[in-house]
Order: sequence, then C-alpha cells, then structure tokens
Amino acid sequence: MAEKYRIHIENSGEDFACASDLSLLRGMEVLGRRGIPVGCRGGGCGVCKVHVDTGSYEARKMSRACISAEEEASGVVLACRVYPRGEMSVTVVGKMCKALGQAGAGAEASTGGAAA
Repeated sequence: MAEKYRIHIENSGEDFACASDLSLLRGMEVLGRRGIPVGCRGGGCGVCKVHVDTGSYEARKMSRACISAEEEASGVVLACRVYPRGEMSVTVVGKMCKALGQAGAGAEASTGGAAA
C-alpha cells in the first residue's frame, strides 16, 4: 500500500493527502479537491505548473516546451508529473495562477474597471 503525504497549496491554503503512487494532480483530483489547475494530465501543456516550496518528490519526464531545465532545477515542475516522497508545500505559478487567485470572484473583478 502506498504511503500518503500531506500536500499544502500555498495559493489557496488547502491541504490534501496524496499517495506516493499518484501524481500531485491526480491525488488532488481523486479527493475531489481544487487548487491546482488541470490541463492535459500528461506533462505537455504546462497548465498545472507549480513551484515546490518545500518537500521531497520524484519528477517524471516533462515537456521542455513547458518546463526548462533551469526551472526544473529551481523547483518549478508540472503537478501531473510529480510524485510526493514526503510532505510538500507548493505554489501554483504560470498562466493559471491569476485565475486561481480569483477563485470565487466575479468576472468583474478581473476587469479592473470601476462600477458605473
């Protein structure tokens, strides 16, 4: 049976348990949680890009079109290609970060315009 680890998403403050044999993204989805944006689930689109703030993990092959070697070396990875090896804290980065920060806000909040 796979070991489970606590994963913390800094942007939303949410925690979830993820088994070591599931990617961070899949572990979140299995529990019906939200927090990390979901795209292709195969490492090719870059939607689930996160920065690992703390913790240990195993990273599998990711598209260099989405994650450069420098980014990966600095802890920026795709949640669909990362498997926890201990408790982790991650921050969602990239294209979907803004949408996550506005979760629950109306579309008006993203326009920056004043109400008439």
